[in-house]
Parts: sequence; C-alpha cells; structure tokens
Amino acid sequence: MNERVIVVGGGLAGCECALSLAERGVPVVLYEQRPRGNAPAHRTDGLAELVCSNSLKATRPDSAAGMLKAELDAMGSHLLPIARSCSVPAGGSLAVDRERFSDGVERAIMSSPLIELVREEVEEIPDGRCVICAGPLCSPRLAAAISELVGGEYLAFFDAAAPVVDAQTIDLSVAFRQSRYDETSVGDYLNCPFTREEYEAFWHELVAAKRVLAREFEQKDLFSACQPVEEVARKGVDTLRFGALKPVGITDPRTGHRPWAVVQLRAENAACTAYNLVGFQTNLTWGEQGRVFRMIPGLAACDFLRYGVMHRNTFVDSPRALDSTFAVPGTQVRLAGQITGTEGYVEAIASGLLAALNTYADIEGLPSVSLPRTSALGALVAYATDPDTHPYQPMHVNFGLVPPLDGPRMRKRERYRAYGERGAKDMACYVESRPDLFCGFGTDARGDGSTSGTLDDAAKRENHSVSS
Repeated sequence: MNERVIVVGGGLAGCECALSLAERGVPVVLYEQRPRGNAPAHRTDGLAELVCSNSLKATRPDSAAGMLKAELDAMGSHLLPIARSCSVPAGGSLAVDRERFSDGVERAIMSSPLIELVREEVEEIPDGRCVICAGPLCSPRLAAAISELVGGEYLAFFDAAAPVVDAQTIDLSVAFRQSRYDETSVGDYLNCPFTREEYEAFWHELVAAKRVLAREFEQKDLFSACQPVEEVARKGVDTLRFGALKPVGITDPRTGHRPWAVVQLRAENAACTAYNLVGFQTNLTWGEQGRVFRMIPGLAACDFLRYGVMHRNTFVDSPRALDSTFAVPGTQVRLAGQITGTEGYVEAIASGLLAALNTYADIEGLPSVSLPRTSALGALVAYATDPDTHPYQPMHVNFGLVPPLDGPRMRKRERYRAYGERGAKDMACYVESRPDLFCGFGTDARGDGSTSGTLDDAAKRENHSVSS
C-alpha cells in the first residue's frame, strides 16, 4: 500500500490510530508538537501522556466504561493491552502508572516500520488524507485552521486536574487503606475521614479560597464531569458529601463507624509513591491548595508533587461539522479524540481506532464502519454525529445514550448488566460480519495482547492488504 496517512497528535487517539493503520499495512506519518511546542497541561515529551487522572475508569462489564473496554478488545485496540500491562491498584477501575504507560505506547510506535514519528508542530491542515487527533489542547494556529475548515465556530470549555501528594508524607495513623464496602481486604484506596466539624470547617475555607484569575471566556462552558471541586462545593455544604466525598461503604477503623465525609486517594504509579486526590480537580491558586487541602485529615503535613491545574479544552460542534465517520464532508480530513467532544481517555482511544478503521475503509473502497447503536461506542458516535443533538456538549460513554431495553422494567444493576450483555453480543456479531476490517488484526489475532512491530509482521500485513 503506497498511500500514506498523516496523523496529527501523539496523544491517545493519535497513537491508537497510527498503530491500527500500520497494522493494516498503511504507512503513517505521526506528528507530535512536543518538545518544540507544549500545552500548559503537559509535563513530559512522551507520547500518550495522561494529563489529568491516571484512571481509565471501571472495568466491570455492567458499567458503561467497562462495556466500552470490552468492545475495544473485540475490535483490536492496541493501547488497552499496554494500559493493562502497567496498571496500578485501583479497585474495580483500570488505573495506570503514567510514565510506564507512555513509555509502552512510545515503544510500540517506534517499533513499527510503517510509522514515521515527526516532532514538530502542525499549524495548517495537511494536504492529502489525514486524521487530526490534536486533542483538546491543540495549538491556537491549528485550532483556527480547524475552525476555518469545518465552517463553524469551535467551542471551548475548561478541564481541571487534581493535585498529587507524596505518599511518604501522608499520616497513616489517620488515613487508612480500604475499598468501598470491603472491610476484609487491604483495599486499593487510602481514605481520609472527616468528622462533621472537620468537614464543615474545610468546606467554608474551600468555597472562600482564592482562585486563579480567569478571563471571561475561561469562566464559561465548564464541563460538568470535570468541574473544579470548589465550584461543586459552592452548590451547597452537603454537595461534596453526596458526590466525590461520599462516605458510603467506608468504615473508619479508629471509630468503627462511617465518617461524615471521606477523601479518597488513588495510587499514581505502581510503586505507590504518589497519590492523586480523587475528585479534587481545582482552579485554586497553588498557595491556597496547600493551605486548604492540608485541612484534609491525614494530609496536614503532606508534600505536593503536583498542584492541580485548570486548562482550556477545544472541541468542534461535531453534529453539524462532521459526518457519521467524523470526517469533514467533502474533504479527506477526519477528526478523532477529545476535539470531537467524545470526552474521556478510553473514549479517545476508541475514536482513534474508529478513525483508523474508517480511513482504511476509504483507502480500500470498503463500506464505512457502522457500529450497533446498542454498543457503548455506537451509542456515543450516534450522539456525537446526530444533527438533532443540540446544544452539543462533551460526553462520556454512559447508559443514558443506549436504546432502552424491551420487556418489563428492571432494577438498575440488572438493567446495566442487560445493557452490557446486549451490547457485547451485538458488537461480536458486527465484528464477525466485517472480516474485511477485523479478520487477522487486533489483540485476538496476536494472542498475547502485544503490539506487533517486526518487519515480518509488516510484510504479512501488506500481503493481507494486497489480497483483500
């Protein structure tokens, strides 16, 4: 196959897209602006850097996030096996060691003979066939070029990242290890329990704390799933207690009772030397973060390895700017990742894979991908490309997007399980019906979940491409 594809952006979507195209014998030029250019939220030059949480969310098949992971396994995702190989304890979620994950993805990219990695910024829309996976932090020049290309204004919202603390400075005479509803095992989370008096004092200081001065455009369109903790707290004194700080399923071993509220800490790396304050995305000044967050029981003497930050995210109005394959109509340009408004790490991986499949289909003259609406990814794509979706806001996969079940009404857990079973069955049938896209590719074909990258493997892929 001689036709090459340009992929812009070395994040989750771009790396998944590049690897999936290369696996199908398509030469790829992958552009990444770092280290020459850098977005405010990035800290390294590594590919597929996770800039906010290190969690890829739930793995349970009766959760929307777990359902999406199962679908990506069936479709042959490259990044999910890498994530699992460098996971850290996180209860029922898939959380990763950030550095090991980024290193693993970069090794996969560099080992592919069909991927050329170019470290420079792309400021204009490339000529020819391309997939723009610049993410929500693309450079102003490229964002302006995308806005001109799609023929409509692009929207902006703000994403917030939580702080990370040094594990050695957490007071373990106060904080305790326990997972919700599980008092018998060690547990994957550290818990910092509040009494009512401690919590109310903390809440008062939190809502009064100084924030980073924001310009007018920075105060609009805060994405609800990443609201700064102080913004959530302003909605009422008990809002956090029924949200990120809910104490249900937690027992303080010092008292034998449920705390009034609890802050959970999740490991940032496999060595558990750093912990993320779950749900504590914030726009407070660094000084105020140190003052207020040290009021959390167990963190009075903590050292911050990273303070929380808030940064601009950009996304296009996909239902009106893109077709059902996330292509700009009348062009050879396709968008993928969070710039399309499909919000979340695994969603970004999924959109990168989907972009690769549809781009490969274009090259080979095959029908485009048409995922079952009952699948998590199919439902998300339908939402993001439906012209009736108005106003359009970024969205994670969730069961509110999938079609309702037939038959009698079920309890929530039973209903979610049924959603997962129906979606898995329909996705398996779809994958089986498209051997032109999936046969001989993906983790099932490799068997061990590893990413192929040898010259022999490349030759096999090229031979398959010619024969198909």
